[in-house]
Amino acid sequence: MLVFTGLLFLILPSFAFSLECKSGNGVDYRGTTTKTASGRTCQRWDSNIPHRVNYTPETSPYADLKENYCRNPDNDSTGPWCYTQDVKKRWEYCQIKNCEEECMFCSGENYRGKISQTEDGVTCQRWDSQTPHRHEYTSTTFPDKYFEENYCRNPDGEPRPWCFTTDTQKRWAFCNVPRCSAEPPDIEVETECYTGTGQKYRGDISTTISGKICQRWDAQFPHMHSRTPENYPCKGLEGNYCRNPENEKEPWCYTTNPNTRWEYCQVQKCSHLPPGPVNEGGSTDCFSGNGYNYRGTTSVTMSGKRCQEWDSMSPHRHEKTSQDFPNAGLFGNYCRNPDQDKAPWCFTTDPLVRWEYCRISKCGASPSQSPTIIPVHGRSSETLQVTDDQPDCQVGNGVTYRGTRSTTSSGRTCQHWSLMSPHFHIIFTPESHPDDGLEGNYCRNPDEDPNGPWCYTTDPQKRHDYCNDIPICEQQHNECGRPSVEPKRCFGSIVGGCISKPYSWPWQVSLRIKPAVLTDKVALICLPTQDYILPNGAECYVSGWGETQGTGRDGVLKEAASSVIENNICNQPEHLDGSVKNSELCAGNIGHSVGNCQVCDYSAG
Repeated sequence: MLVFTGLLFLILPSFAFSLECKSGNGVDYRGTTTKTASGRTCQRWDSNIPHRVNYTPETSPYADLKENYCRNPDNDSTGPWCYTQDVKKRWEYCQIKNCEEECMFCSGENYRGKISQTEDGVTCQRWDSQTPHRHEYTSTTFPDKYFEENYCRNPDGEPRPWCFTTDTQKRWAFCNVPRCSAEPPDIEVETECYTGTGQKYRGDISTTISGKICQRWDAQFPHMHSRTPENYPCKGLEGNYCRNPENEKEPWCYTTNPNTRWEYCQVQKCSHLPPGPVNEGGSTDCFSGNGYNYRGTTSVTMSGKRCQEWDSMSPHRHEKTSQDFPNAGLFGNYCRNPDQDKAPWCFTTDPLVRWEYCRISKCGASPSQSPTIIPVHGRSSETLQVTDDQPDCQVGNGVTYRGTRSTTSSGRTCQHWSLMSPHFHIIFTPESHPDDGLEGNYCRNPDEDPNGPWCYTTDPQKRHDYCNDIPICEQQHNECGRPSVEPKRCFGSIVGGCISKPYSWPWQVSLRIKPAVLTDKVALICLPTQDYILPNGAECYVSGWGETQGTGRDGVLKEAASSVIENNICNQPEHLDGSVKNSELCAGNIGHSVGNCQVCDYSAG
């Protein structure tokens, strides 16, 4: 006979703790909905205000009564509910959608079933495995996409669920998930304006931001595409109205102009001004003071990274939202300064760089030259040291700065790196970073921040601040008449300095496997670690001489920016049709364009 002494073992499905949908009556629902069906905010389960509660975390320890999330602690047959913050309404049911487990609605975005084979019968690769196909679709990168086991999912706006396969010759394939026979659940549509990214927009605007007429979604002329009403049955793709069937930042459409494949639309964001053409750091786009009142449309950072939407939590979670800062102009992904920093900034779409200042000049200021940037990785013996006869200045982003500045640009005194008050920190101490010059309370750049040296401050209200007024060391100009720049975008053999194809310079170094002497014109480059996967949307650059079509400067190395595109997207039939290998990456502006997808082999990089 089994005897249980005060212990109760509750076995729930492995996915119950993360789903934002319910199975059955939702007794195992563990999502984060905090609103009732009528829109009332839920009362905390551990609170007796405004209503005294019968179910608490103590009385129902296995019901996961956290925060004010909707739950079903009494096994109610209707589904999850909560006490409300409305004194006139004690409790109410929550509107939680049912999980799609046996079939799928629409394109299967909410499918949570256990089909794990492709349409042609190949077993799916586990999402937490990188064999045989390396990828970025993991629970860490996409925590809300429910990547359990090797079950088919649709995390990225495909027409239906898919998976990576265990076949080394076939990277990914669609799965044969049946469609539900019932009508898909209703959504609360938006017709006059849009919220979020506009996936609920069902208005009748059919003109792009530049005034072009939209192409019908069921037409294949002048642009062929796969965003058809058949492939995306629940996205409102009727007529030629602007829509967002995938995960773009706002409603868009293909255009009837053969020379312009697609554009964003003239759809107004709810409670905000309609979007306009982006002016990225032009002469008419500038800020005054610290830029708190800046309301321009620049959406690119100093290093060229695209800004993340303020109301988006991907790739960076944060608290600077339009709801929390209603007077800071936080709409779209435009550069702003909600926290009264020294200049407008934004979170970036690069998962590896949380935020940066923006590419905007101060009104009335003359543009400054770009400083020399020499990144130092591995802390080699070539690290620049400041001696008594050297000026107190920084080179590039100041990673090698060893001067004695101990006051930030805003006038705050720096906290000693070895102290934990007023700001506690477990990294960036003399012990954790012994080679980064973290002595005293001097400004330093131990994390190679592109914005330059910084420090924790002695101001309890300001955790850290930048020392942006450290002067730049006098620059050495190269033979091209421009300040030397960081040659960080070279792969394979390295040629240092300003590269001009028809000529060679006395200081130019070409090498394969031999040490290079670092100079003011030959510097280190950054290479990814072995097997590193560039995340989807990461900003990359391609350099080359190329064909200039008679525009001149044929012999000068040029550079263009592109964004990484996940291989399974690039391998779609309408793009590169499976031609991208596992040892290659795809980059370009694939958005809705066939011709701009570029393939680069990084197997030898």
